[in-house]
Amino acid sequence: MGENEEDLPRDAKIVKSLLKSMGVEEYEPRVVRQFLELWYRYVVDVLTDAQVYSEHAGKSSIDCDDVKLAIQSKVNLSFSQPPPREVLLELARNRNKIPLPKTLAGPGISLPPDQDTLISPNYQLDIPRKQSRAVEETEEDVKSDDNNAIPDQQRKGPPPTTTPQRVSFPLVKQQQPK
Repeated sequence: MGENEEDLPRDAKIVKSLLKSMGVEEYEPRVVRQFLELWYRYVVDVLTDAQVYSEHAGKSSIDCDDVKLAIQSKVNLSFSQPPPREVLLELARNRNKIPLPKTLAGPGISLPPDQDTLISPNYQLDIPRKQSRAVEETEEDVKSDDNNAIPDQQRKGPPPTTTPQRVSFPLVKQQQPK
């Protein structure tokens, strides 16, 4: 508060008098500048909204009703009243009727299941199984010569599979050499 009162702009003097009226005696000089910035930004936002409302109404200039509407819309969007005490007490009573679950764990910290932790595997590899060459050649022979079809029992190798194989790996933090 070492600044000279005469050097301050009128708005800064108003902010200082507001702080004083609220019982704030000591504060840093930048507090006044921060309040001024907040004040100017709020006024610009309200006047911009008022201009939009005025243009929407087909007016050539902003009037008092446009400013009131802009302020009311700012208040409705910025500030909300908490619910009445009776409503909160009723909600608390209803919630507290449900007992807490019994803990089966012993002493110590109970951890969530592995699938809910950050150290569990977080990806899966989808690796399709390859068919053997003998099976592929047999299938080509069957397709090319329908008259000489080979029964399934005489085919060589395992039957072709189309089910992909799923593989997952746990994430392990590697130690870096020093």
